Amino acid sequence: MKEEVEKIKKASLEEISKIKDLKELNEMKVKYLGKKGELTILLRGMGNLSPEERPIIGNIVNQVRDEIQKAIETKEGILKKEEINKKLKTENIDVTEPSKKITLGGKHPLTQIIEEVEEIFLGMGYEIADGPEVETTRNVFDQLNTPIDHPARDLQDTFYVSENVVLRSQTSSVQIRVMENKKPPIKIICPGAVYRSDTVDATHSPAFHQIEGLVVDKNIKMTDLKGTLEMFAKKCLGENTKIRFRPHHFPYTEPSAEADVSCFVCGGKGCRVCKQEGWIELLRVWYGSSKGITKLWN
Repeated sequence: MKEEVEKIKKASLEEISKIKDLKELNEMKVKYLGKKGELTILLRGMGNLSPEERPIIGNIVNQVRDEIQKAIETKEGILKKEEINKKLKTENIDVTEPSKKITLGGKHPLTQIIEEVEEIFLGMGYEIADGPEVETTRNVFDQLNTPIDHPARDLQDTFYVSENVVLRSQTSSVQIRVMENKKPPIKIICPGAVYRSDTVDATHSPAFHQIEGLVVDKNIKMTDLKGTLEMFAKKCLGENTKIRFRPHHFPYTEPSAEADVSCFVCGGKGCRVCKQEGWIELLRVWYGSSKGITKLWN
């Protein structure tokens, strides 16, 4: 895979050097760095590597990504300058004409954080799994051991399209689809929108985004789970971030816990954001040792 990464690097840098306009440059950026780009597809294949190779190759891919991005930005500056100079030579400008209103746009914050989390887990050898938001009650509830008379089903009651079709209340339905169609080892995260009939307040909404993770393999331990979450927290929130597990009862899992991270505002000293506790609840976790299953749930 290292040779493939170097091949992509060489090909992309050669293409960048030959590009003559901004449209072509943008197409090239999508080709190599987009969600379906060559480098991203290569990252998603890291699940086939050995545990020893994944961090090495992940680091190499990230370095190549940064080099390509920097080369694109440099080329973009050159092309924009050339375009301005060309216009100055060929166009007559009426300096008395009112200027157009400048509008700025960008990615939604949710999109930004989802993409950031995806990149972190891709670097650790995970795959990105997706599924429909309109699901069957079988995948949302029954296959997760929460039949119609289970108390946890009331806690996650959702919006029904018909008797057996609902808006999913959790992305666990994606895990069901993956496990029914792929043999272990499985190492995935499932980001996406979910829906519950919650009353709107400061911490609840009938529609929100969730990212779940699932690992199914031999010899998976609670330490693997905690190490993964510590790596994620440090990459996402900063190298000084700490994480703690608190045993907690959930009616649908056993054993289970709540996971907190040290407050990213005060560094654990206590402030308004963390309610003077120094910790912020980030996610819920559970571990099934008998089946070799480690599951993270936010």
